[in-house]
Amino acid sequence: MATRGPMRLCCFLSGVLLLSFIIPSALAEERFYEFVVKETTVKRLCQTNKIITVNGQFPGPTIEVNSGDTLVIRAVNMAQYNVTLHWHGLRQLRNGWADGPEFVTQCPIRPGSSYTYRYTTEGQEGTLWWHAHSSWLRATVHGALIIHPKKGLPYPFPKPAKEFPVLLAEWWRRDPISVIRQSMITGAPPNISDTILINGQPGDFLPCSSQETSIIPVVAGETNLLRITNAAMNSELFVSLAGHKMTVVAADAQYTKPFQTNVVLVGPGQTTDVLVTANAAPGRYYLTARVYASARGVPFDNTTATAIFQYKNAPGCADTSTGANAGFSGQQGRPRSSGHPGRAGPAPMLPYMPANNDTNAATVFSNSIRSPGPVKVPGPVTQELFTTVGFGLFNCRPGPFCQGPNNTRFGASMNNVSFQLPNTVSLLQAHYHHIPGVFTEDFPAFPPVIFDFTSQNIPRALWQPVKGTRLYRVKFGAVVQIVFQDTGIFAAEEHPMHIHGYHFYVLATGFGNYNPRRDEAKFNMVDPPSRNTIGVPVGGWAVVRFKADNPGVWLVHCHIDAHLTGGLAMALVVEDGKAELESTVPPPLDLPICGL
Repeated sequence: MATRGPMRLCCFLSGVLLLSFIIPSALAEERFYEFVVKETTVKRLCQTNKIITVNGQFPGPTIEVNSGDTLVIRAVNMAQYNVTLHWHGLRQLRNGWADGPEFVTQCPIRPGSSYTYRYTTEGQEGTLWWHAHSSWLRATVHGALIIHPKKGLPYPFPKPAKEFPVLLAEWWRRDPISVIRQSMITGAPPNISDTILINGQPGDFLPCSSQETSIIPVVAGETNLLRITNAAMNSELFVSLAGHKMTVVAADAQYTKPFQTNVVLVGPGQTTDVLVTANAAPGRYYLTARVYASARGVPFDNTTATAIFQYKNAPGCADTSTGANAGFSGQQGRPRSSGHPGRAGPAPMLPYMPANNDTNAATVFSNSIRSPGPVKVPGPVTQELFTTVGFGLFNCRPGPFCQGPNNTRFGASMNNVSFQLPNTVSLLQAHYHHIPGVFTEDFPAFPPVIFDFTSQNIPRALWQPVKGTRLYRVKFGAVVQIVFQDTGIFAAEEHPMHIHGYHFYVLATGFGNYNPRRDEAKFNMVDPPSRNTIGVPVGGWAVVRFKADNPGVWLVHCHIDAHLTGGLAMALVVEDGKAELESTVPPPLDLPICGL
């Protein structure tokens, strides 16, 4: 009986495909939002802080659309920092101008200025998210982006009674911008966060927080959809729910073959949708989030964030259907964080939580994700990229600017190139307008030196990367295969690698050094998952494949921002095709202008 739920969910898929031909889709709509980026005062961990938000909300506003809708979002920068906004996971076909990474596809929106992002959501549905893509602003500038099926079309699973965004994040007692600026000055890794958050709140286990703990109100017998997003800056997170099974039905806005689990792993940038049936004894149950710390000997945030999965009319609990407890917008919403009568009641039940270093739990979950059915994997491969992903240390003269490990400056690289952004024009502008001297196209397709990548005793001569703005050119229509290989330089660690502008099939992952003669036999060519962010296993590798059908300049980077800031990134230059609809569209008239 334990497997009947997932089997029943699979049966819906064929019905949805049939309905997509029978039910005419309604005309797509244009939806307008205004995002005002500004400073806002909030209180967390007994301390009042000024943070940067959108529209004064933390987390930021939830965007909801139907697949095929056009979004028009006017971003107004009233903060003291430069800012850009990224719509994580949206493909932005031919329209890199709306993608958002600073100095990659646009110059920043300066204080007092604005920029309007305009894009469509055709062919995508599920849970994505948006966030700032400038410095470390995304620590507090982020929110959910939910794409529902076209009007008249159902989900490929029974319609949930309610849907709840669950946004995970990190919190510093200091301004996150000052945290990363200190690191960039001293050369030491940035300080770890002070707590994990669920929907903007630390939960019951942290000081001055229990009265603000997020509540997810449920009704006995109903099935709800939790849309889990990891918006944390630097931490992969385990998510557990006491007393209930979670059925995974989507990841990164791609439907999956349903499977049940007690634990969900989400890396920074990733989303996972789970169905939860309220079939336990009516009461209160903790939803927890804690760090998966894959690197040995590296400090991490050891707090556990909590929210409460609370049954309506549970014994000893206040009514969760009225007052501040009903703080949801239609089927979607986030529990409000003040004056919440539902916080009174018996102590919630704690779930099983993996140990922080439980790589086996992380691997089992990640390997369980599959596409709903057979897919057509692109092939044969016409361009292949094998790239190391890992840390590096820059030699420097001992002193206040050389406070990394062993009197060095901390860095990171791909194929020994530590990525440097331009600061006078964006990469996409330089590519589109043929501006010379901004970047080179000599990113190495293979590591410049072949060594035992995952050894714990790599010669120090290989620890220092080379700085550069080196891109990799891809022909339009090419079938691209990328092997991401972790290294043991300084410390092996799982790296959530994100490719802008694309979804890709994850053909295989493994531990140790990738060996094509041995490991190609492990490729899943039947139902590999489609992702936009993939966790490269600690001391291991991942192989992804996609067709280069989206022209432009697309950033490829680790979504741990401490690593991205250190240079763990590169960019693909995908050429225009020959047909009319195979080239990058012209830039919008209000595209921000770079200033010195």
